[in-house]
Amino acid sequence: QYLIHVDQDMAAKKGVSVDNAMNTLQTLIGSYYATNFIRFGQMYKVMLQAYPEYRAKPEDILNLFVKNTRGEMVPFSTFVKLERVFGPEQISRYNMYPSALITGDAGPGFSTGDAINTIVKTAEEKLPRGYDFEWSGMTREQVLSGDQAIYIFIISLVFVYLLLSAQYESFLLPMPVILSLPTGVFGAFLFLKLAGLENNIYAQVALVMLIGLLGKNAILIVEFAIQRRKQGLSILDSALQGAFSRLRPILMTSFAFIAGLIPLCIASGAGAMGNRSIGTAAAGGMLMGTLFGALLVPGLYVIFASLSEGRSKKNKPGKTGGPDAETDKPADADGEPGIANGELATVNGERITGHGELAV
Repeated sequence: QYLIHVDQDMAAKKGVSVDNAMNTLQTLIGSYYATNFIRFGQMYKVMLQAYPEYRAKPEDILNLFVKNTRGEMVPFSTFVKLERVFGPEQISRYNMYPSALITGDAGPGFSTGDAINTIVKTAEEKLPRGYDFEWSGMTREQVLSGDQAIYIFIISLVFVYLLLSAQYESFLLPMPVILSLPTGVFGAFLFLKLAGLENNIYAQVALVMLIGLLGKNAILIVEFAIQRRKQGLSILDSALQGAFSRLRPILMTSFAFIAGLIPLCIASGAGAMGNRSIGTAAAGGMLMGTLFGALLVPGLYVIFASLSEGRSKKNKPGKTGGPDAETDKPADADGEPGIANGELATVNGERITGHGELAV
């Protein structure tokens, strides 16, 4: 590129205004939209510009003329010099400020949050006064959202807990479902660590999907155990039957899901890191959650079902009175307890029907 040096003193001697000279140069080398005219029913623009042969080379600028205050044509070569310099092909701006675009990715074993914190700390220590930085793209959205993902996970778990509590009519029976989810989350982060992948937005999407799938598996076991408990089985037998009867469908659906994620785990090409992150997190979490959840959920059900029934028995009102008190029986005319109409009593081995009197 070329830098134009204007000799202010020489331009003043020649009677040339520098502003007028630069505007004239802009019109000749670039273009200037002057006006419009209409011909044959169509509007045309009038553009002022020098012929191409007069602006083919940078040196042609010196051969152009500008009118001075006395109406004389003065060549640019009398007060202008050209200097060839080197600079950027384009100048990028952000919010009207000159800027430099820097792109990067977090290193293996580090999350995007770690990278953001490191950049912020480094910028505060190294950038001089008058310089600042700003995020853009997905990183900007992540910074603006802050820790919303954590609160969203917590709110989602609370809603799931409340819905299950309403379905089971107990605040303790949903706990086996909720407490079985950390095994899958641990498996997702473990496999991400082993694969050298970061905890990015794709891995977080996999966690949301994982919580729903593992919760479904736990609900299958708990729901079947509750049904068997209502049919009269003990808590332990209900939990065992729920685990044994639902183990095969849970394993079939879970391992089929894991097999479908294998292409994502070994993806290559454009967008491979995102595919690997979501595939590895979902597959690892589903594997760990299925294997350990099949053992953990029945045990948790036994614990919380026992606590739930213990609280129910404790909260039931007991009878007030001694063992011989018959306060729920009607009395005869003498005030003695009697037998209500339609009730049966046994006298000397024979069953008789009472009519409001005590049979002796």
